[in-house]
Amino acid sequence: MTDQVPLAEGLFTWPSEDPALLGGLASDGTLVFPYRPYKLVGGVREELEKVELPRRGTLWTFTTQRFRPPSPPYAGDDDADSFEPFAVGYVELPGALRVEARLTEPDPAKLRIGQEMELRIVPFGTDATGNQTVLYAFAPVEEASDGTE
Repeated sequence: MTDQVPLAEGLFTWPSEDPALLGGLASDGTLVFPYRPYKLVGGVREELEKVELPRRGTLWTFTTQRFRPPSPPYAGDDDADSFEPFAVGYVELPGALRVEARLTEPDPAKLRIGQEMELRIVPFGTDATGNQTVLYAFAPVEEASDGTE
């Protein structure tokens, strides 16, 4: 069995049963994602506090990627023939910021602006050492037939 490793370090808590994206919090209350150690605040370089961002948010906007992006930078295991379209969007995290992310639901007919979304960690490809890479994505929160979760 191969190990699962993040596509890039420092984007989310890993491994974790309840993963969270990692952002940076400045003294003026602003957040950045992905986390970085420093930011200019009022013209002064300030060290940021590493914080976990909310796991749930609402879909702010989205589109679909219907052709394979160029490599590099795209690092998927597919090729032009095996590529499967996917959705990408911005998810607004309450009290935080909007995050661009892949969406787990590729069918645009099943997505809607304002839809509740939840963070997931999903397989992506294979790295140079044979490990399975994983990345963050957002999945629609399933709604019960009566409109409640």
